[in-house]
Amino acid sequence: MIRDKWDPRIQRATELAGRFPFAAEGLRFYERIASFQKSLYNGLATGNGAAKIERPPGGLRAELELFALLPWFASFLSFIQDIAPAPLAQSAASLSTAGSIRWEEVLDEFWRAGAPGGAMSTISAAGISSPSTPAEELIAWAFLQPYAEHLADHTLRPELHDTPLVCPVCSARPQVGVLRPLGDGGKRSLICSLCATEWDFRRIVCPACGEEDVGKLPVYVAEEHPHVRVEACDTCHYYIKTIDLTKDGRAVPVVDELAAIPLSLWAVEHEYTKVSTNLLGI
Repeated sequence: MIRDKWDPRIQRATELAGRFPFAAEGLRFYERIASFQKSLYNGLATGNGAAKIERPPGGLRAELELFALLPWFASFLSFIQDIAPAPLAQSAASLSTAGSIRWEEVLDEFWRAGAPGGAMSTISAAGISSPSTPAEELIAWAFLQPYAEHLADHTLRPELHDTPLVCPVCSARPQVGVLRPLGDGGKRSLICSLCATEWDFRRIVCPACGEEDVGKLPVYVAEEHPHVRVEACDTCHYYIKTIDLTKDGRAVPVVDELAAIPLSLWAVEHEYTKVSTNLLGI
């Protein structure tokens, strides 16, 4: 399972870094992060078998096993200091110095945010609220993603009776859309930004607000990335990138989305906001 899950992402990042110099730095950063994530996923999965348990729909984030994660977090912070751009590396260094109490706060705050019932408040050792910085949130997301994916892989998928705007397993927003071959066309699905769950989603619907008027849902494709689409919404002014596997069956959605920087620039110029930013903050 692990090779099937992580190696294609790493290999695709290496391939696209060679093809698109303007995206190479970000893709190589992702490559390194994915390698660590693979090790963490592997460590969590050891001895767990393939059994799946039932969890409430959207409720995966009701559990967080910090005792199993904190031993990995110190090495992850050191890793980030070695490979990340300066601002993120500095944040990792500060977080490393802050110690385990702050680590628990940052990880718990990110994990609980957006979970059913609302975000949980985090309190510093001095009894004063200390919200995470954007850089700390990014570090927490990169670290917790393989943990969330591990839990999702051991969760029985809830039966869907509609097309939810958020992940049916963990309630996070989608990271990227996918068009998979189906008959003479493509079937659309969304991939979760946290646990990587993929769920079916109607073709002509905004994944941010549910708008269904095709006249308010513009699509943009750049010449450099003909298999990647910006699917925008003129009602809520959000957008998502969708990877069209009917045009490139070798694409890996979460990686190809990172490389499609010209589409992100087009979206920003037209004042659209991404439904969920990626590891590179775009």
